[in-house]
Amino acid sequence: MSYKIKVFIETHGCQMNVSDSEKAATKLASNGFEISHSEDEADVILINTCSIREKASHKVLTRVGEIKQSNPGQFIGVMGCVAQLDGATMFENKKDISIISGTTALERLPDNLSYFLQSKQRVLDIGENNGEDWEADFAYRHSPFVGYVPIIEGCNKFCSYCIVPFSRGRERSRSARSVINEIKDLKSSGVKEVCLIGQNVNSYRPTDDDGLKNILGATPFSKLLRTVVTTDIERIKFTTSFPRDFNEDIVCAIEENESLCNWVHLPVQSGSDSVLQRMRRGYNVSFYKNIVERIRQAKRKISLTTDIIVGFPGESDKDFAETIDLVKFSEFESAYIFKYSDRQGTPSSVLENRVNDSRMTERFLELEAVQKRIQQRKLSECVGNSYSVLVEKRSAKKEDEFTGHTTCHKVVNFKSDSEMLGKIVNINITEAKSNCLVGDLI
Repeated sequence: MSYKIKVFIETHGCQMNVSDSEKAATKLASNGFEISHSEDEADVILINTCSIREKASHKVLTRVGEIKQSNPGQFIGVMGCVAQLDGATMFENKKDISIISGTTALERLPDNLSYFLQSKQRVLDIGENNGEDWEADFAYRHSPFVGYVPIIEGCNKFCSYCIVPFSRGRERSRSARSVINEIKDLKSSGVKEVCLIGQNVNSYRPTDDDGLKNILGATPFSKLLRTVVTTDIERIKFTTSFPRDFNEDIVCAIEENESLCNWVHLPVQSGSDSVLQRMRRGYNVSFYKNIVERIRQAKRKISLTTDIIVGFPGESDKDFAETIDLVKFSEFESAYIFKYSDRQGTPSSVLENRVNDSRMTERFLELEAVQKRIQQRKLSECVGNSYSVLVEKRSAKKEDEFTGHTTCHKVVNFKSDSEMLGKIVNINITEAKSNCLVGDLI
């Protein structure tokens, strides 16, 4: 080739997908490809997909059609969870897709792309993972100030509605030493905050304790948190936690270390014991409430956020009312609320006693209204107080406004200048909007 092939990676979904895109860009660049920041200028567009919602495959195919219509000369690849689950069918039915690269094929992506470009033979790769490369080059990180650091991949929980164990495989924990080394590298490159990520971070179980602080009675994840603190990185966050594996020593670690941010994302999914049992979550409402109480009693004020599914098969009016009660009890700072959707191949997809779509929408709106009132009150309580904020980027709406997060993961907008980017500043909160705070730089 007389010039470098330009590749644009379009990312959908959660932090894990963002991390995968960073790793894909690193691998492609190290193999002679140029990573493009412009979709229009790219020779190849890779769509990194998420399969967590219903009709994910259909949405990907729609996106492929849009790309082909706007620029027929571009080659298209699909990677990620949808590729892993539905790639074979896509490959058979959608000839516009040149490469299918599943979650297990990230290592082989450069070779697969090179093969296609040279032979013009389409590539389907959803085979076994022959190695785990966790790190990404700093040049291809999504932010120069915040770094996502994967510590565990896959899931062993097999909740009845979830496709992740099939799309991502079983849990595989990264060595503590490699996590620490990556964070040290990020710190030396100017990163101020790291977020330890995984489908269930508190399920972290490395094959050995090499590199972890030796703390009697602590879980491996809590040991990792206390070890990461020793890197002197300014801020440490983690997501997502699973209630069944959430131990008190995580709260203790946050209490003892200021650099561990005072925020926990703990998906509850339902406030009904019977629904939780059908979801196969492995805990009940009382168990979850005990965690909430422990977080409330912490020496530092810890922000609690969650995920909730409404309309799970068999959810009665009583079950839904119990979810409302749990939300009021827990007083979540924010909540991601979803209407239940089937994922083919999961146990819940064959359950009976379906909640019809109109009733599901009613419940969604009712729960959303309850949560919004709680969230607005929580945000309003911040007015008049000052918070430490990492200045992450310029606001998309106002040229002279910048945005960042507090340690408790609230978004704050304020007027400043570009010299403040990447700095941790104190902001006096003057206004609470529906989803964020507004303040003045102190």
